[in-house]
Amino acid sequence: MTEEIKRLVVGMLEVNCYLVALPHNKRLYIIDPGDEADRIIAAADEFPDREKVILLTHAHIDHIKAVGRVAEKFRAPVMLHPDDRGLYHSPNNQLPPFISAATDLPATVSDIADADFTLLHTPGHTRGGVCYYFSQLPALFSGDTLFAQTVGRTDLPGGDHLQLINSIREKLLILPDELPIYPGHGDPTTIGQEKRYNQYLRG
Repeated sequence: MTEEIKRLVVGMLEVNCYLVALPHNKRLYIIDPGDEADRIIAAADEFPDREKVILLTHAHIDHIKAVGRVAEKFRAPVMLHPDDRGLYHSPNNQLPPFISAATDLPATVSDIADADFTLLHTPGHTRGGVCYYFSQLPALFSGDTLFAQTVGRTDLPGGDHLQLINSIREKLLILPDELPIYPGHGDPTTIGQEKRYNQYLRG
């Protein structure tokens, strides 16, 4: 991680929640507050003078469980692609008996004024899956679309493997080879490494 990016690994599925603090503004982006709201709030409190904004890469429960408490604490807007709003609010969005459905979720928005990122819609893992490209860092936050040497699963409702691979090839692999990728689970990688070593993206 860099000074501008802090990673918290949260919840039983070890989701990467990222805090992104760009040096030139007064905003803190909280990406995928999946669980352990107290830890996330404590980490975000280390940036007391910054406006908090929550960015969701998709709406699976392991990535959104702490959204309600974090959003309430900081009065933060929550950005989510419209195609995942049904999943976000669904009572079936849970992993019983381990993770129950979220019941305190605020409304979401589909854009953020004066955003510091480019939103890349990358459906396939879910219909509304997205990646956030911060060109000034630079960094790509890929959620569960792309991981180090693998890709997101597509055997859940709304998943589509061919669509996912097309999303990655058409939206992500065109980015600079040296661009760091910060995925929703696991360790960072780069665009160039995935071009060379990711078996799902060959051919």
